[in-house]
Amino acid sequence: MLLVIACTLLVDRDGALLLQLRDDKAPYFPNVWGLPGGSVEEGETPLEGAVRELWEETRLRADGELRLFAQQELPEQQRVKNYFYGSTSARQEDVVLGEGAAMVFVPASEVLDREFTPGSAEMIGRFLASAEYASLK
Repeated sequence: MLLVIACTLLVDRDGALLLQLRDDKAPYFPNVWGLPGGSVEEGETPLEGAVRELWEETRLRADGELRLFAQQELPEQQRVKNYFYGSTSARQEDVVLGEGAAMVFVPASEVLDREFTPGSAEMIGRFLASAEYASLK
């Protein structure tokens, strides 16, 4: 069965991207970096899942509607990841860590200097080079 994942590329006013360091209790890919997000629940759209996961893991909401950036098929993990993006006026001190070892806004120039969950680095790199990201800064 294919697992549907929804995650959020959340950008602050300075252009920093919110990243999560997964803890050692994560069932998949412990102790690596990823984005706030998780499995879409039954009866939920990927967008609804992204909004819910962002709230559960950070107590943050985007300033406007989240928009779909890309969908990525990862057949080797039997997953489809939906990447949504949005901006926030929230600051680091507004983040409430609800899951993982850390949840931090990272300057764009430093984002890719870490190990990520499968597929995430590729999509994050594409996002940071995109017109969608430029429109949020």
